[in-house]
Amino acid sequence: MYQTIIIGGGPSGLMAAVAASSNSNQVLILEKKKGLGRKLKISGGGRCNVTNRLPYAEIIKNIPGNGKFLYSPFSIFDNESIIEFFEDRGVKLKEEDHGRMFPVSNKAQDVVDTLVSTINEQQVTVKEETAVTHLSVNEDGIFKVETAQQIYEAMSVIIATGGTSVPQTGSTGDGYQFAISLGHSITELFPTEVPITSPERFIKNKTLKGLSLKDVELSVLKKNGKKRISHQMDMIFTHFGVSGPAALRCSQFVYKEQKNQKKKEILMSLDAFPELNQEELTQQIRRMLKDEPDKFIKNSLHGLIEERYLLFILEQANIDNETTSHHLSNQQLNTIVNLLKGFTFKVNGTLPIDKAFVTGGGVSLKEIEPKTMMSKLVPGLFLCGEVLDIHGYTGGYNITSALVTGHVAGLNAGKHKSIK
Repeated sequence: MYQTIIIGGGPSGLMAAVAASSNSNQVLILEKKKGLGRKLKISGGGRCNVTNRLPYAEIIKNIPGNGKFLYSPFSIFDNESIIEFFEDRGVKLKEEDHGRMFPVSNKAQDVVDTLVSTINEQQVTVKEETAVTHLSVNEDGIFKVETAQQIYEAMSVIIATGGTSVPQTGSTGDGYQFAISLGHSITELFPTEVPITSPERFIKNKTLKGLSLKDVELSVLKKNGKKRISHQMDMIFTHFGVSGPAALRCSQFVYKEQKNQKKKEILMSLDAFPELNQEELTQQIRRMLKDEPDKFIKNSLHGLIEERYLLFILEQANIDNETTSHHLSNQQLNTIVNLLKGFTFKVNGTLPIDKAFVTGGGVSLKEIEPKTMMSKLVPGLFLCGEVLDIHGYTGGYNITSALVTGHVAGLNAGKHKSIK
């Protein structure tokens, strides 16, 4: 009989084990793959963006999928607690842009090793390559956790199985089935932080494939043409659509807007000069053209933006490559500026959920007690991490959510007593 059994040895499961084993030495982790912390190892390009140092309000803003739920768990264990946890154990962290925190060593392995050595010190039992097949609870509140090898019993169980994104790490949605079997409901699952697909001819023809644009504003448009969401970051055109940080952040809103409009194809717009208004950009282009009035426009505007994008915009404006500044009408100039400030194109979805960095949707938060992460439906059942309906942008926000909810779940599961 264990005090706590944790299903899943990813970031939230490991942090839950650390917290649970500080209260009890009868803690078991069941991990279906070989190796713990597999998703942590590949996060942040192998450097592990372990948390974010921005203030709470900013962190919540960067977790558009139910971030406000985290205010309660943050009052118990927050981003500063995460930093302290690792630094106290010898993993020094450094702050990069937008508050992102990384190990000074740039090695995700150091983060995983720290969690694993802590649970080893605290005598947590770990069984790898052990997939849970069934989870049940009896009338005395004792949980039965079945695997192919044997059946385990516990006073409390933590489901920390992750979502369905990055399935090679082991997160293939098992936790949703365990939660459903105990009466929980799952909100609709969808990919987030994932590249966006487009049916446009210029995408199919690979006209802009591989072209990166720096610090542009990418927006998802509503039915009325107004912006639903905008993100100013880098982006890249691909052979199937758009990717890069700005596109990844917009992806969940593509899904939501498709649902809102009940349409497969919706519009996005791209502002290549978000720091300039129409008038400022017009004046800048006029100056460049005036300096060299006899040159072809494409040559006069060399350096304004990446050449492939400039040629593409001139083509969209129906302006011949051989046109000189002398022959450019005011209307044509306005068309160029409008396209540079708001090129709109159709998109028709995203890559599938197994290609996403993060899963949107999950176990409904209405059924979870935020101060303890315990199920409101099944006493002694705790849930944490990506199995919950919480999702953030990349930048340390999802790992923060996983570690915080993991700690709170573990702390309370480690103390939970069964009904009898």
